Amino acid sequence: MKYMGSKRWMLQNGLGQILRAECSNASGFVDLFAGSGAVASYIAQNCFLPVLASDLQGFSIVLTKAVIGRESALDADRIWGLWSKRARATRSKIRIPEPDKLTHANVRVYRKWSRTQNDYPITQAYGGHYFSPMQAIWIDVLRQTLPEHDPSRTVALAALICAASQCAASPGHTAQPFQPTRTAKRHLKEAWDKDILAHTHNALSLMASQFALKQGDAFVADANETARVLTPRDVAFIDPPYSGVHYSRFYHVLETIAKGESGAVSGVGRYPPRTLRPQSRYSVKTHSLAALEELLRRVAEKGATAILTFPSHKCSNGLSGSLIRQKASELFRVKAKRVERKFSTLGGNNKTGDNDKGRKARHTAKELILILKPRA
Repeated sequence: MKYMGSKRWMLQNGLGQILRAECSNASGFVDLFAGSGAVASYIAQNCFLPVLASDLQGFSIVLTKAVIGRESALDADRIWGLWSKRARATRSKIRIPEPDKLTHANVRVYRKWSRTQNDYPITQAYGGHYFSPMQAIWIDVLRQTLPEHDPSRTVALAALICAASQCAASPGHTAQPFQPTRTAKRHLKEAWDKDILAHTHNALSLMASQFALKQGDAFVADANETARVLTPRDVAFIDPPYSGVHYSRFYHVLETIAKGESGAVSGVGRYPPRTLRPQSRYSVKTHSLAALEELLRRVAEKGATAILTFPSHKCSNGLSGSLIRQKASELFRVKAKRVERKFSTLGGNNKTGDNDKGRKARHTAKELILILKPRA
């Protein structure tokens, strides 16, 4: 799935090797900022130790638990056969407007119709925006007809979240949808033409085949609180936010699908109320350093080893890799490694050029990997 802080590439570029080495003598692995679940799932599939993961956002926990929460593969074809049959039966009862062309007027028709669909919260919130009415209805009926029991239910929901991420009509994340303008219309059409069913089926097939060598667990929680459960034989993975904007702004659509409801939405981005979106101290410039220092102290007090990743440059939340390294050195023995990777700028624009105004959607920068060992 699309995730701005995904560690999938880094796992193949040094991070995976470091994590496996540190986990070789550990009794547990704790991912404090699970995000897309990439790191927790990697350790669960490659190391014979239980993985515990937490995050502020529910969709992250669904994605992570879908893999680390079981010790065997599932029969994806059987799950999909029964699930899609139930969904198709529900879908067949719904009439959806189908204008011939993608125009401003027809998009208004889509949006007006979607707003009336009180029984279908995804459609009501996002139909005609991030998804076509057809896509949105499919997401709703698939969400409503999920398998009843775990682990099939969690894996199916994770597959639906992945499919929605891949099909969303937005530039990388769900902060703002494409609009039917002259320049963006083709991107909107390309996204709306994607087959939600096919993407869900493909994601389900992949996720059902992945499982933990030893069953773990994932839950919604603040990282600083989760750190209280660490022991001296644990390895903690710390990948804190680098944005001065709360991540929940970029993933509210996926969070709505995870929960099955959004509350009233507003604005171009179709945001749920701020009170319903998780807020992190790490994304508040005036609180990020204090939150990090608290976390580092807590890990040090527990005597655990930690692997911490962060961009080397100064980020919009006021933190930088060099500052974090300095603070960590006061509590741990620190080893550092730098790798190059692509970072999301949280949505680019078309104003980049020789005058250096605007920004690209992604840019290349250095990522710092810190290995934090308890002081003797």
